[in-house]
Amino acid sequence: MKTKTIPIFLAFLVMGVADAMGPMSDAVKNQFQLSNVMATLLPFFVFIAFALFSVPGGLLASRIGKKNLLLLGLGLNVIATAIPTFIDPGFALLLSCIFLLGVGTTFLQVAGNPIMFDVSPEGSYSRNLALAQGLKGVGSSASAYLVGLVLILPIFASMGWRGAFPVFFIFMSLAFITVATLKVKETKTDVPPSIGSSLSLLKEPVFALAVLGIFLYVGAEASMARFLKPSLEGFNLSPDNAALLGPTLFFSSLTVGRLVVGSFKMSPRFAFRVSAALGLLGVVLIITNIMPLALAGVVLGGLGFANIWPMLFSITVEEKPERASELSGLMCMAISGGAIVPLVMGKLADSGFGAVSYIVPLLCFAYLLLISLKKGKKTAEKELSAQEVQ
Repeated sequence: MKTKTIPIFLAFLVMGVADAMGPMSDAVKNQFQLSNVMATLLPFFVFIAFALFSVPGGLLASRIGKKNLLLLGLGLNVIATAIPTFIDPGFALLLSCIFLLGVGTTFLQVAGNPIMFDVSPEGSYSRNLALAQGLKGVGSSASAYLVGLVLILPIFASMGWRGAFPVFFIFMSLAFITVATLKVKETKTDVPPSIGSSLSLLKEPVFALAVLGIFLYVGAEASMARFLKPSLEGFNLSPDNAALLGPTLFFSSLTVGRLVVGSFKMSPRFAFRVSAALGLLGVVLIITNIMPLALAGVVLGGLGFANIWPMLFSITVEEKPERASELSGLMCMAISGGAIVPLVMGKLADSGFGAVSYIVPLLCFAYLLLISLKKGKKTAEKELSAQEVQ
């Protein structure tokens, strides 16, 4: 492994901290006596930042550089995790910290994928990017597990729901230091993208459908992270076991799925279809509200959710590779689905729908399966050319 890639891998690892806001919502809900909808504002404030700052983050990277955008994102995350580490914030201040964490993580996402190309040896970019996505999954799993673990470890238990933040703060600070010492020669585009040129791509159906797919996928994943723990507590599991067998098992399966698919060469469209089908099946099993089937659904759901982002991203960019930077900004903007979709599921949960509220992620994955069956323009052209040759 080239030493220059290590700071970027660490940046991907700490991206997973944002995913802990879903599992943490339940503890915050109990602390502040909130409704499901109000508690879901934690992941909402993370993901709404993606809607507001993804495209501007891409423009900022073209002006100050990708490394500097990474440092800005990590700096914001250090501040966001430091405040709950050192003081006991009220709910309004906590939401401000979570929003700041969302902005920082947005900048990490926008800068992380392209700068990996700059630090990777020739021919290693795809493999390194797949591994980086796997490490992000490790960060998500570890962060979700830590949220449950703080309840039973004396060193953290005294801090209550804040117990995970000191660990988050340490890793954010370490990532900031390692990236700051990185020396990298960045590739630059001849013509920096603009907000107008990026948004104009949505006029083309193939890109609009893909961006909506990312919006629904991230929303479905955030809904699973937010509601799996309380759902499993309904089977009379203790909070720590519900966290372990819910969001932690889900993100662990997601990480395994990314690492496995990243190790084999296969058609992105085929992998996308298999992933969408597995995710849909997993959600169906959870809706049965039968514990063995629900646990199987958590594992299958994690495996299915794992590769929607990289497969749909690569398929979409293949349609117009010369606009990859602008498409990346739009894809990151669509991560805001993690803010909206869980609110809909939270409303159903507050209304007493129980396991039936998982109809929300089910509909999201039904859409993903549908668009996975649609052939892209480039794929259709290749098939037509092959038929003409024959």
